[in-house]
Amino acid sequence: MALREAGCNSRIVLLEGFGDASELDAVARHALEPFVHQHFQIDLLEAWRGPQVLRAWLKVDTGMHRLGFGAGEVAAAAARLEACRCVANPLSFATHLADAECGEGGQARAQLAAFAKATAGRAGERSIANSAGLIAWPEARADWVRPGIMLYGISPFAERTGAELGLEPVMTFETRVIALKDVAAGERVGYGGSWTADRPSRIAVAAVGYGDGYPRGAANGTPVAVGGTLAAVAGRPSMDMLTIDVTGQSRVAVGDRVELWGREVPIERVAAAAGTIAYELTCRVGRRVSFATRDA
Repeated sequence: MALREAGCNSRIVLLEGFGDASELDAVARHALEPFVHQHFQIDLLEAWRGPQVLRAWLKVDTGMHRLGFGAGEVAAAAARLEACRCVANPLSFATHLADAECGEGGQARAQLAAFAKATAGRAGERSIANSAGLIAWPEARADWVRPGIMLYGISPFAERTGAELGLEPVMTFETRVIALKDVAAGERVGYGGSWTADRPSRIAVAAVGYGDGYPRGAANGTPVAVGGTLAAVAGRPSMDMLTIDVTGQSRVAVGDRVELWGREVPIERVAAAAGTIAYELTCRVGRRVSFATRDA
């Protein structure tokens, strides 16, 4: 709805569909295209008396086991939808790949075969591929693709960065140095003293923490760039501050730019050091962080 109000007139597909009659009214009013994945949604469509005719997508569960009708339910569900006066024909069909990033070691090939069998002989658009499917499984591209993480320039594969796939990061998370501290060898830094200086060290304090969405689980050694030079997290991230080992970087000063991830620091490396995935990091950046757009 926010996209429509901002002037976006493109087709918009709702991957979770609608949950009740009021949401179905909003879907119709804004010309959105819902995934239909539960019988109660078909019940709502059959009972709906609005004037609009909706494009609908029947979601097929081929192995993700999250949303969708099983292969044996597709024919009956499709027949009910096709009989709804408010649903445009032909229907569209979609499924979701559970582990496309695993190559032949996963279940993507079996899912593709199951989807093809469940929808054989039926007209209508198809949508299968997520980011990993788009890159690793050309046969999954169908009519519509649903790239997610790769739109950020981030790799869907654990062992490769976006840059290694020819992708360019479009999100940069940055802050500034607010203090510098000299720490003697043997001194500990931060809550719990999880980092100990093994030599006389220089610590830069950056204005960012888990209150802003930086991962508290970022381990000592997590890459950070200070003034364009790679450095490393030293000590547990706090709510509002991050301590960074900049020993040997003689020109670091208060006010220097700190890149937490972006072009200088691959977000995939930060996520690995924090024991999570890059997608979670992009989603956790908090409201108190200022957002800005830049030309490419």
